[in-house]
Amino acid sequence: MVAGAAAADAVARARRLPSLRVGLHLVVVDGVPVLPRERIPDLVDATGRLRSDPGRAGVGMFLRPGVRRQLAAEIEAQFAAYCATGLALDHVNAHHHLQLHPTVGAQVLAIGSRYGMRGLRVPREARRLIGSIDTDARYPFTWIEAPWALLLERRVRRHGLTAPDRVFGQAWSGQMTEQRIAGLLTHLPDGLTEIYAHPATRGGFAGAAEGYRYADELAALTAPAIGQLLRESGARGGGYSDFVSR
Repeated sequence: MVAGAAAADAVARARRLPSLRVGLHLVVVDGVPVLPRERIPDLVDATGRLRSDPGRAGVGMFLRPGVRRQLAAEIEAQFAAYCATGLALDHVNAHHHLQLHPTVGAQVLAIGSRYGMRGLRVPREARRLIGSIDTDARYPFTWIEAPWALLLERRVRRHGLTAPDRVFGQAWSGQMTEQRIAGLLTHLPDGLTEIYAHPATRGGFAGAAEGYRYADELAALTAPAIGQLLRESGARGGGYSDFVSR
């Protein structure tokens, strides 16, 4: 989130960790924009924040040419802001997975190509595997999102970009415990897999999601047993840029 309150600190930390693969988390709803409100009046609320109603905002992005132009301008500004950091652009995804929106996805692909984008997340989770690990898993995505994920995947492949074969982190968003990550690594399918989480030293910060176990996710990702399981799995870790597009 290039306009986030801690963006400068994150960039400074990333520069000290040259092996860390860093990407752009685009925010076009429910967050802080890069452009001033007068440039994107239809994307923001009365306080100047990006609208927090993805459904209604998405309708305008799809139907109204003026909103689409504002959207393109904000997406371009965020890519430019990331480029200005000097960090390599490993991958791109969007807040609330809004890259699935056909208009947003098309603009990200068109604009991102000018900024060296090499990988884009296509959020398709292997539900059968999730269910074998946790029978109580909740799936925030439904059949409504499935065709848009398929469309995005086809577009990504046509552009020659890297995308994972599957993504884990949706059903357990904010709840990626050590046990669940261990289950994924134990049953890791062949192919390219992305596992994402939201680690932090504590919750309760501005913008924190209710019910998210940030500290538990950090503990899980840094647990020695998880590192051992990853080595035993034979999987090769890395970022999007470490794998060629297929």
